[in-house]
Amino acid sequence: MLHIDSKTFNPEILYAFDAYSSGPSIGKSHSHDFFEMSVMLDGQSYYDIEGHIHHVHKGAILLLNPGVKHQVSTPEGETNRQLHLGLRHFAIDRFPKNFFPLNTTVTYLSEYQDVFSQTCQEIMTERLERKKGHAVILKGLILKLMIYILRDKTSDSKEDTALILSEEDYNRQQLVTEVKLYMESHYSEDITLSDIAQAFYTSPATISRAFKDQLDDSPINYLIQYRLEKAKSLIENHPDISVTDTAQLVGYEDALYFSKLFKKYYGSSPTHYRDF
Repeated sequence: MLHIDSKTFNPEILYAFDAYSSGPSIGKSHSHDFFEMSVMLDGQSYYDIEGHIHHVHKGAILLLNPGVKHQVSTPEGETNRQLHLGLRHFAIDRFPKNFFPLNTTVTYLSEYQDVFSQTCQEIMTERLERKKGHAVILKGLILKLMIYILRDKTSDSKEDTALILSEEDYNRQQLVTEVKLYMESHYSEDITLSDIAQAFYTSPATISRAFKDQLDDSPINYLIQYRLEKAKSLIENHPDISVTDTAQLVGYEDALYFSKLFKKYYGSSPTHYRDF
């Protein structure tokens, strides 16, 4: 049975949208460096997945792991509607990051089909209405979809030991997850990489290597981006807040330095961003 850790099973949602297609149409063959789930809501189409043709119809769930080449086509006279979800920065059990461990790329649920379909409708409603907190609700709903797939009696989990992470890689993955959670809890404090390393009884170099391997980024860049996302949210939701107060609330004593960082990432100063 797969073990799902709430600390590592916490994906970033890259996109969530539904698309209507009318034949004849054929998409471009492509792959992603993240995980994509596509759900056939209505109609039917053909998917070429790694050279194998799949005729999929309503209820089909396509699980496209990183690097899997796929191409969709809709014959003349046919229509379909699909929900597409892109996710990254998650791990299930000891499998590689962004990898959904099922033995098939196309599956149909039985035990959880009704509640899965209902959840898909909720996702589209949240996306359409965009009420306060919709991004949080969307993430929760998408997590439910993934769990329903893993729980369903039709699901066949991978047992390919060649894919299982080594003890070293697994520990590195866990370290990155723990450090991310630490930074997200202490981002408003004046913390350095040395402080973080000391909290985990390791070295700054070890943490940096782990981040480069898992996220292709540095821990400090991750912290900066997280702080600036919090700052942007503060400015959007509290238009009267000063730049100095915003900077201090996200861990920067120097408001000028904070403003330069904000402009670098978002293309405008905090003041102009707020006025815009």
